[in-house]
Parts: sequence; structure tokens; C-alpha cells
Amino acid sequence: MPSPEKPDSSKPAKTANLPRKQMLKLVAIPVLMFGFGFALVPLYDVFCAVTGLNGKTGRVEAAAVDPRQVDTSRTITVRFMSNSGTGLPWNFKPMQSEMEVHPGQIYQASYQVSSRSDHETHGQAIPSLSPGIASLYFNKTECFCFNQQTLKANETRDMPLRFVIEHDLPKEIVEVTLSYTFFNIDQDKADSNKS
Repeated sequence: MPSPEKPDSSKPAKTANLPRKQMLKLVAIPVLMFGFGFALVPLYDVFCAVTGLNGKTGRVEAAAVDPRQVDTSRTITVRFMSNSGTGLPWNFKPMQSEMEVHPGQIYQASYQVSSRSDHETHGQAIPSLSPGIASLYFNKTECFCFNQQTLKANETRDMPLRFVIEHDLPKEIVEVTLSYTFFNIDQDKADSNKS
């Protein structure tokens, strides 16, 4: 009966390094995933700015708007909407439901916010514009969304919004909807302190 083959000790054992390689892969994959997730936020902002996705609007100085660029032959309907995020004790509404505007001209609209809280609260408004492509042509010269807002107990405040729609907005867009959602900054701070 032939004797079983003995392993050749002159050949290096490939399996000796296998656990170490696997461990390096297991450590590297989560690190790379974390780095990719961290980089997504600025990449997403750049992507939204280039494509108009997510309806983020632009910002422009009033002095940069050329009054000679007003297109009085076109009228765009701008609809205004509002929401308050979960946990924010504010009533928030537009003072007008819609406006007829000419591209290239600066307009002013107003929103009203009222606190139902018995103490000071803080919120941040985030805009969204539909259709998304219109956000590439919708610019604000003044907006309450540029800064965090603080309301005292039971305070009511009117907040102005000054905007212009660029004259080169595609001709097929005749209506846009501007929506703001106020988010509770106090809740965000409390959540981050817990973690």
C-alpha cells in the first residue's frame, strides 16, 4: 500500500497569509465606504448645482440684475408653498398663493411665520423648486432662507423674499412652484448632542 504524500516543506504556505489579507480587506472596505459617504454631501451639492436636481435655487446680488433684460413678452406663474418640519412648533405660510412675473425683473413676495411655543425656538428654511430645471434660472437677492431664524415665544413675523427668474428660462416652462420647509434646529442640536 502506497504511503500518503507528505506536504513539500520547501514550498511556502499560501494559506498562512490568507487570514491577514482577509483582515486587511475587511478593515479597508468599511474605511473606504465611510470616506465615500463623507464625500457624497459636497458631491451631491455640486451635482445639484450643475443639473438643477432637487430644486436648489441660486443667489444673486440685486445690483447684478440688468433691468434691460426684462422679457415683458413672457409671463411665468410662480406658485408658493410652505411646510414646517416635524417637531417645529411654527405656523408657516406664504402671504400670496401665486404671482405672475416677467423673466428678468425682480419681484418681492412674503411668507409669515408664527411660533406656538412658550419659549424661543430656532429654524432653518430649505427651498425647493419644481420643475427642477427651473432652479438653474431662479435666483434670490434676499431670502429668509439665507440665515437661521429665531422666534421668541408666540412671536409672528413677516419674512420677505426677493427673486428674479432669468430671461433665458426655457420657453416651455410657464409655471414654477417654490416651496420652503422650515426645519427645527433645536431638535437637530439635541440629536447631535445625544450621539
